[in-house]
Amino acid sequence: MKCLVVIAHPLHESLCNSLAAKAIETLSAAGHEVLVEDLYRNEFAAALTVAERASYYGQCYESTAVQSEIDRLLSADGLVLCFPTWWFGFPAILKGWFDRTWGPGIAYDHANDLGSIRPRLHNLQQVLAVTSLGSPWWVDWIVMRQPVKRVLKTAILGTCAPACHFEMLSLYKSEHLDGQQVKRFTTRVERTLSKWG
Repeated sequence: MKCLVVIAHPLHESLCNSLAAKAIETLSAAGHEVLVEDLYRNEFAAALTVAERASYYGQCYESTAVQSEIDRLLSADGLVLCFPTWWFGFPAILKGWFDRTWGPGIAYDHANDLGSIRPRLHNLQQVLAVTSLGSPWWVDWIVMRQPVKRVLKTAILGTCAPACHFEMLSLYKSEHLDGQQVKRFTTRVERTLSKWG
């Protein structure tokens, strides 16, 4: 498989970057081709441009500024997202990657009557989201009802790549973990990716 690993954390020594490195190592060791999209290191501009938004419902989405990111997305059979959950949402840079890269004519097509969009990312077979949260599990699950997972599963992948297999691994109370807890979670990431065929 060709796998795209998207990293969205500003600190190179962060836990997210460490988990991304393990994902890259695991996929490479299994013989997969791995592409890396390190959004902060690449200084990806998160804001949708005027030209991009103006073309959203036009004949052709203005994708020139993000064409290399689009090409990597379209070539991928597998996608790994490594990011922190901040304020129970995506980091702005990752949200911007979705806004700008998953555009019309790329990730989906508009319906003729402006109804439900039609998926285009039929190439995506596997998607794994790996995220860290400062909160305990019960706040995410019970109080907030897993907003990031719901958006990814239903709003993004459910409409753009409905046939893909999606999993999400969330590391809770990430600012107060010991080495053994991090190691156990890292092993979960490794085991999940080792199943990708």
